[in-house]
Amino acid sequence: MSATLHFHQTTTATPAEIVAAVTDFGPGRSEIFGNSADDYLEVHSQGVDEADVTEGSGGIWERLHYDWSDPNRVVMTTTDSNLWGGGSGHTYTFTRRPDGTTDLDAVVVRDGKNIRGRALGLVLGTVGKGVLEKAFVNTVKAIEARNTAARATKLT
Repeated sequence: MSATLHFHQTTTATPAEIVAAVTDFGPGRSEIFGNSADDYLEVHSQGVDEADVTEGSGGIWERLHYDWSDPNRVVMTTTDSNLWGGGSGHTYTFTRRPDGTTDLDAVVVRDGKNIRGRALGLVLGTVGKGVLEKAFVNTVKAIEARNTAARATKLT
């Protein structure tokens, strides 16, 4: 079973701050992404505007090709996983608003490649959407907190 989930949040973070947080593959990544445990994190390669990274948690992992060559979008395409195949991945799109905030739209595609993946895809597409939405909201809050702390440090 495949699930396509859409999330939206307005944030005080700029697109550049969002990209910086999403593409920070260092220790503590789980502070931004609760579903990315440090012990699963492996950066296979990283360039100026792309990376090949394996991450996950709780027995679920995926290898993602990150592309942030467009300053208004980060595309994460699943290239390997123990559960996800097909067109799985994530796309974050940013739109600056006149008031200085940013609209952040996320599309998450989960295409199960085996029985466990298809079952989890079915759950995520129905009753589990709220769990992923909460994780998305928490990610946005963590990015805002990270940027608030960075701005405060610059002022001192």
